[in-house]
This record gives sequence, structure tokens and C-alpha cells, in this order.
Amino acid sequence: MPQSYRSMERRDSQEDGSDTRSLEEREQDDTYSSATPTSPALNFRHLRLNRASDNDLSGHAPNERSSLLGHTHGSRSYTSVPATMPGTPRPLAHRNSSQNLTRKERLRHHSRAGSINRTFSQRLVNALGSERRAAMENSMATSRSSFWQDDRVWYDQFTSTDWVHDSIADAYRVKALRSRKDIRGRLAAWFDGAQGWILVAIIGILTAMVAYFVNVAESTMFDWKQGYCTKSWFWNRKRCCDGASICDAWTHWSRVIRTDRLDTTGTQFVAFVFMVIVLAMASSVLTLATKTVIPSAMSLSTLDENLGADLLEPARDDEGRKRNLSPEARFDESQGRPPMVYYSAAGSGVAEVKVILSGFVLHGYLGLRTLIIKTFGLILSVASGLSLGKEGPYVHIATCIGNIACRLFSKYNLNDGKRREVLSASAASGVAVAFGAPIGGVLFSLEEVSYYFPPKTLFRTFFCCIAAALSLKFLNPYGTNKIVLFEVRYLVDWKFFELVAFIFTGALGGVLGALFIKASRIWARTFRRISFIKKYPLLEVFLVALLTGIISFWNRYTKLPVTELLFELASPCDTFTDTGDGLCPTREHIPDVIRILLVAFVIKACLTIITFGIKVPAGIYVPSMVVGGLAGRIVGHLVQLFALRFADSGLFGSCDPTGPPGSCVVPGVYAMVAAGATMTGVTRLTVTLAVILFELTGSLDHVLPFSLGILVSKWTADALEPLSIYDLLTDMNSYPFLDNKVRPLFTSELGDITPRLREQRIIDISDSPLVPATELREKQEYLHMAGEIDGGLAILRDSILVGLIPAPDLQFALDKLDDEENTLCLMSTQVEWAAGREHVGEDGIGADDPTDFTPYIDPAPISLDVHSPMDLVYETFVKLGLRYICVLRDGRYAGLVHKKAFVKYIKELEESEK
Repeated sequence: MPQSYRSMERRDSQEDGSDTRSLEEREQDDTYSSATPTSPALNFRHLRLNRASDNDLSGHAPNERSSLLGHTHGSRSYTSVPATMPGTPRPLAHRNSSQNLTRKERLRHHSRAGSINRTFSQRLVNALGSERRAAMENSMATSRSSFWQDDRVWYDQFTSTDWVHDSIADAYRVKALRSRKDIRGRLAAWFDGAQGWILVAIIGILTAMVAYFVNVAESTMFDWKQGYCTKSWFWNRKRCCDGASICDAWTHWSRVIRTDRLDTTGTQFVAFVFMVIVLAMASSVLTLATKTVIPSAMSLSTLDENLGADLLEPARDDEGRKRNLSPEARFDESQGRPPMVYYSAAGSGVAEVKVILSGFVLHGYLGLRTLIIKTFGLILSVASGLSLGKEGPYVHIATCIGNIACRLFSKYNLNDGKRREVLSASAASGVAVAFGAPIGGVLFSLEEVSYYFPPKTLFRTFFCCIAAALSLKFLNPYGTNKIVLFEVRYLVDWKFFELVAFIFTGALGGVLGALFIKASRIWARTFRRISFIKKYPLLEVFLVALLTGIISFWNRYTKLPVTELLFELASPCDTFTDTGDGLCPTREHIPDVIRILLVAFVIKACLTIITFGIKVPAGIYVPSMVVGGLAGRIVGHLVQLFALRFADSGLFGSCDPTGPPGSCVVPGVYAMVAAGATMTGVTRLTVTLAVILFELTGSLDHVLPFSLGILVSKWTADALEPLSIYDLLTDMNSYPFLDNKVRPLFTSELGDITPRLREQRIIDISDSPLVPATELREKQEYLHMAGEIDGGLAILRDSILVGLIPAPDLQFALDKLDDEENTLCLMSTQVEWAAGREHVGEDGIGADDPTDFTPYIDPAPISLDVHSPMDLVYETFVKLGLRYICVLRDGRYAGLVHKKAFVKYIKELEESEK
């Protein structure tokens, strides 16, 4: 008779009370008597379950043969969790950081439904023995997915996503979906593949609708600073007057305020300044409503674009030695600092979007509340006339739309890796509607914000940008049937001698961009760190708005909207103007125009520096282009003046000084070259910006001057200031962003940065796979105090790495326990143990045992030897998107290196090389 049938007979006799053998013998028969994998049809007796939390551990030291492992009524059961998707932010999920809660205050309301239940005796004996593991190999294919398909914990705040886990989990989902060969299965697989295209189309259309609303609303409110339209109050001046400069339908505030019509200029000035202040402060009030307080234990400086955060304690002491504080001392030190605050609607948000797409988690930064507040706040801030733009915030707004739209499909809502592919397309659509440049938007996502950009994401991003551009074309926000921000056409080709001037203009733009970054840093670390200004950010907005209104009113070029000003600067001339106010002067009036442009350049540059970082939605793209455009127009007029005076030298070809304007030199080309060069110096965009400028001008002849200026600007800016404005924000905010575009020079090994192995950072199951929950809680809290809220604990057996449990998952599992003080947890690392055996509770429903931590354990963590070159470590972190790497020495576990520690090491390496 086969042994399996003999075991069944023994169980039947046990039910009759005739089996008097010891519990250990019965358990051994349960697990060792079969030489082949257990049949899924095998039934076990429905025994009364005994929870580990029901037993008192205070009276004895538990081991694998203690009374916890059995009961007079039978053995207890351990259960696994359902084969569902890895957790990502879900609407109804709620999780509190243990930074803010004591042990007794932690929530224990998480729940998971059980799917496969295994008896404890089967799992334990297999954990302590090795004979049966070989027999289980054939069933591992069906059981390996336990870890990867586990309904894991929601990614915690300020943690890094596990790209590998999300990718493998999606592969299991797709495999299960394609395994169905019936018609409904094929339709479900087809719809699953079409979801991405449907989603990006929806995102593109919604982004265009929001952009249309912002453009129309801000243009009307911008003109309210000077008057209103009597035909319709929501019309702007251009629509009210049909493009005419003066019309009776447009009423200035001076006529409304002073009926005697005396002192028109003074009254208009007061009304202008008042409206600037009101609109700017209204925008700031909305922005401040997105205030988020961060516990001071988080190792971040700030989460703001104000660059004015207080510096953390220095990493070295007075004698220059590195401070090596214990996690407890570091935690106590952090408690003395005030909590950090950030405003998710402030600034452009591009730096944060870039970090989020790299895998960092910022809950709420891409939420509905942020989307609504930032949209209305952006309308008010742009309408106020401050030196800021709306193009950068469009990227944040579009990414918010993409994040919210992902909730339509669980494929993207429940997988952070897949979600970030959609967010890459969303960010691109923001640039597409901002500049009317869909191809530039695709390149922007590829060059600037995206961290992981596979080919299929490139095509979907292109589709998303086209959908956004077509929708914007249909909505026609500018009333010109064009989608571009502004459109200029250069009919006169550039001359060969102008190449030197173009190179000089590009270098000038690079210098201006680098100086802007340095000036912004200095301003933030001086004025913005004044306690009164830092405590009341609304006061800073008031002062900047007051200064902007007072200075801007008296200069035509500073009073115009930034987009209209850039359009005027880049436009070619049709006819000469006899006065010195226009941008198409005759030869004798060129010096006067240069003087006026120089004043406007100084004002705009200073206002842009002090405006960047205030608590309103604000972009830096177009303001930097305006500053560069003013400088470029000055250079263009200087070259024009030089060409007119030396037209007979033969250097300028067929230049006719008496001919129409632009026959020798087109100053508008220099304005566009300098605008692109300055934006390159600030953001370090290259190919993207060249394509955007081409799409704006539509001139193939001038692609070379634009590209040449951008190249020279990039080289110049990198020589003066290695960081872009977004790199500066990332560094000052201490984001764990590992730049995959910059490869440092390493001469070290992995062992050089591996921390010393501590008992608090490992779980040793050499003696028993059962670990007290209190010990696990202490280790988890140790990681939190060390600032590693997304770290992990290595699981060792005889100093050999056999698994790893992430700290967020460990906290999730511990929070589910009812009696943590008196509970033993099974830290099993073999997910295939007792595969196929199913056990149900007395009520016929699968019993879910929260003391089984096996499903939370990664049975195959990525590990490298201590002698691995640092270049390999860099490639592993960048290409795989890992959160940590386990370190081995001669095959034995030697420590763990977190991604944050590796980023910190790279920053220290860069600092030492300066």
C-alpha cells in the first residue's frame, strides 16, 4: 500500500481516537512519509486552530518543539496571502508612519483575504529539514509567485519603489491573463493591451482642456490690471478691441476711479500696483492651502522650491572628523528640529516630478487637491504680472492628471512601475500644450524627467502629445487657430559672418543661466532665511508683488506679458520706426533702443531672481527665455549697427544699408538664439529646446544657429555651474535621486561603503524560523530611527543570506497582529513549502494567519561580493532601480547598502573632487 494511503488511514484512526502516538510522530508522517509532491486533492482533517497570540511566552523559552507547535486538539495552521497585485496607493488604504505613533497607537485595521492555507507542521518540518526540498522542485513553478503576487503594503511616504518587484508582478498578471484561450479571455487580453492607449488619450485631452482654461482665464485677468471691457467683463483687451490699440469699449480704471479725469497716470499706476498685489497674494493664499507637515525625523532639508531651507547638522565635527552618531542619537537629534513644511502647489514642480518618476514616493503631490489648487493659483500668479511663467507648472498639472487618470484601470493603479510609464507620457503632454510643440514634449520627457523610458513608452508618449496638441488645436485658446505659444517667420536667411555672433550669443546665454542659478542660491540663503520672512511666506509674496508693480509700470517691456514680450523680441521687422521706442529703429535710433532694452533686461533679471521660489505656482522656462531674449536683442542691434556702418567692407555680402529692415541683420534671430541659450543654461535642456525653438519659428534655415547657440551655452554653463536649477533643488531637498545621465569616476569597491554588520539589522533563523514579534518590532524601529524607513532586514541561516524582508512590509505585517507581546512569527524563506496543500477553517473559509510572515519575504534578494567594483554597483542601482543591495563576503552575509547611502557617497565623492 502506498505510503500516502497509509498516512490517510492513520488520520482516520486518529479521528476514532485509536492513534496514541506522539504529536512529533504524527507530524513526521504528515511531512516525510510521501516521496512525491503532495497531491492538491489530499484532504486534511479540519482541526481547531490555535493562534500563537493565544499562548503566553513569558513562562518558557519557545523553540520548534514547544507547545506552540501543537495542541491536544491538533496542530495550528499558517496561511499565506492572496495572489493579487503588489500594493500602490489605493483610495481607501490608510497607513500611518511609525515615526508619529507609539507602539500602542499603531493601527491594526489592515486586512487581507487568505487564499492558500498550509498546516504549520508541514511548513516547520520542511523549514528544519532538507530531504523533502528536492521532491518539491516539480511544484515550485506554481508556488513561486507567492512573494511576487503578494498583496504587499502600500508604498510608504518618502520611500523608493521596488521596480524589480513591480515588473515581475506585472509579468505574472499578464501571464495569468493570457493563459485563458477562450473568446472572453482573448477579449480581456486585447482590452488589457488597449488600456494604455486609451489612458494616454484621455490624459492628452484633459491636459489640453486644462491648458485652454488657464490660457483664457489668465489673459483676461492679466488685462484687468489696467481696465475692463464694457462689452463683456470676461473678455480680454485684444478680443474687446479686435486687436486695436485704442478703443472706447475698453475702460481704464482711471476713468472709473476719477470721474474728473485728472491725474490719469497716477491713478492708473495705483490701480495697477494694487491689482498686482491682490492677484499675487490670492494665488499665494491658495498655494499655502496645500501645506504639508513632515516629521523632523525625515532626513530631508526641504520640499520646496524656495531653496531657503535650514541646513541640517553638519556631517563633520569642529575638527573636521566625520560624525558617527548611532541611530538612537541621530533620532533624538532630529526630534529637536522643528517639523519640515512643504507646499505641493508652489513652484513649477518639475524637479519633484523628475524625482517621482525616478521611483521616489511623495503621497499627495500628484493628487486631485494639488491639481485644482495649482490650476487656479497658476491663473492668478500669471495674471498678476510677476516675472514667472506657466509652462513649468503645466508639467506638474499634466502629471497630476495622469496620476488621477491611472485610477481608471487597476493595471496602472495597483502597480507603481506601470504607473510611472504613464506619468512620463503625462509630463510630455504638459510641454506639448505649453509650447505647442508635441515633438519637443516627447524629447523633454526622454531627456529631462523620465528615468525609465522603454520603446513602447516612447510611442505612447508621442501619441499622448499628439492627442493633446489636436485637442488644443480644436479648442483654439489663442484665437489664431495656432497651438504654438507664439509664432514667428524669418524670411531672410542668416549670413556666414553671423556665426561668430551666434557663438558669442550662445556663450552669453550660458553665462546668464549659470549666474541665475548662483544668484538664486545666494538670495535664498540670505534674504529667504530671515526668520520673519521664513515664518510668513505671504509677506515675501507681498513684497515681491509690490516691487514688481512699482518697477514694471513705467517700462513698456516689463509691463507686457512674458509671452507677448518674447514674441516682440523675436519678431522680424517689416518697417522702420522713427522713434526710439520701437524694436525696428532706424540707424540713428538704434542706441536709444539698446538703452531701453538694457534697462528692461536689468529689471527683468532681478525680478526673476527674487520671484523664483516664492509661494505661488511659478515656472522658470519663459522668464529665463525673456531675460535671454532681451540680451539677445541687444546683441542683435549691436551687430546690426556694426553691419550698417561697415556695409562696404565686403564682410556682409549683399548688405544694402538703404534697403528694407532685416536685409543685413535680423535682430529677432539673436533674441531667439539667446532665449534658447539662457534657458539651456538654467535647465540644461539641449535637443529638446532646439526642437521647441524650431517648432515655434517653423524656420528650417535657422535650426543651425539655434542648435549652435544651445551647444555653446551648455558647455559654458557646465563650466561655470555644474548643476542645473533642478539638480540644485534635488540636492538641497536631499531627494534620493541617482542621476542616470552622469556617471562618476570610481576607484573603490563595494566593501568600502558597506556599513558594519549589526545584530539589529539582521534576523537570524539558524536555531528556529520562529521569531518573537517584539524582537521584530525593535529591529523595525531601529531602522526607522536610522532613517531607513524603506530599508530591509536580512534573514540569515548560519550566516548565509536566505532572504530579506522590506521594512515597510514588516511594519505592515506587525500592525496586523492582535497580541504583539505574546506572538511568534514564522520567518520562512521557502515559499514552495507544502505547495498545493490547502487547509480550511472550521467554517469552511480559508483561514488567514497574520503570524505567518513568509509571503512578505523576498527569497532572492540581489547581492554582490564586497570586492565588486563600484561601477558595477552603480549600474545595478541605475539599471535595475533597486532600493538596496546585499553584500556578501566569501559567500556569507556582510551587510546591506541602501540606495540613499550610495547617493550620499556619490555626493561626497563629487564634493571631494571640487
